[in-house]
Amino acid sequence: MTEPGDTRDQADEARIAATAKAFRARSRRVQLLRRILPVAIIVLAGGTISWIVLRSVISDVERKAGASREVTLEKSRFLGQDAQGRSFVVGFERAVRDAETGRFRLVGPALRLNLGGRKVTTLTADGGVYDEAAKTVTIGPNVRISDGGSGFTLVTPEAVVNTSTGIVTGSKGVQGSGPLGTVTASSYAIYEQGERVVFSGSGDNKVRGTINAARSDG
Repeated sequence: MTEPGDTRDQADEARIAATAKAFRARSRRVQLLRRILPVAIIVLAGGTISWIVLRSVISDVERKAGASREVTLEKSRFLGQDAQGRSFVVGFERAVRDAETGRFRLVGPALRLNLGGRKVTTLTADGGVYDEAAKTVTIGPNVRISDGGSGFTLVTPEAVVNTSTGIVTGSKGVQGSGPLGTVTASSYAIYEQGERVVFSGSGDNKVRGTINAARSDG
């Protein structure tokens, strides 16, 4: 027959053994975590650094690939005709084609719009953009326009040429001189490749008028 004291001793021993077993298990887990966590931290840090390096390499490759797709032309020109069959020439010192947009960035552009005979409108500037798809040439700054139709010479910060219609417009101010005197306006438009020049203004430049080359000739 088991004495009550012996039963309590066995229960105490069982609890002590269970506690010791649990303690040893926790100790093993702690030791395992102590070994794993530094390794995990190093792996994560290495992965982050590797990803940053990889993205830098990819970006550099993409940038070089984009640059390699650029087309550069030196001292050349584009030829074309408007909707009425009149010719235009877009000359330049240098043109660089943007691979994404297809537009040409122009350095030293010089445009010639041929009205026929000696009536040629020429435009020069420091730079510009030729958008063949949109049929526009935007040039500036320091634009100088010698209009063969009206005899006027215009100076303006920007000129936009619609290569389909041959119309030249600008809305950043303009100063002009010619057979009929001088003019300062806020905006201008040249139609029929120089046969008609329209000026308009606002504020201090309230001028509004039209120069018709055919009338001024006679």
